Amino acid sequence: MSDEAFMRRALELARRAEEEGEVPIGAVVVMDEAIIGEGWNRPISASDPTAHAEIQAMRAAAASQKNYRLTGATLYVTLEPCAMCVGAMFHARIARAVYGATDPKKLVLKNEVRIEGGVLAQECGALLTGFFAARR
Repeated sequence: MSDEAFMRRALELARRAEEEGEVPIGAVVVMDEAIIGEGWNRPISASDPTAHAEIQAMRAAAASQKNYRLTGATLYVTLEPCAMCVGAMFHARIARAVYGATDPKKLVLKNEVRIEGGVLAQECGALLTGFFAARR
């Protein structure tokens, strides 16, 4: 599967977050061309400030692998990851992170995680723009 195919699944999960009243962000963790973990934003419904889509996806992936280290995995997320999520990726040994929409408000810490952006950026950005426009 391609980066775009995995990002499309992350977009589906972002829409699920939106349906639940959360900021529409979705993420998947992929290893050996298979999705091993999925997540969507849940900080409001879970009453958990760490329940970002990336964290949820890494938790699911770690559970499926019975290992908190996800060495060699790629994480796809619809919005540029925040510093917390990049830190979690570092600790999980995520090899690559691919995001859709850029968030100019966030500081991205560059480390051993290779950050790549722009995959389905218009669709990812449009989903977020529509969500916030509907809230205003």
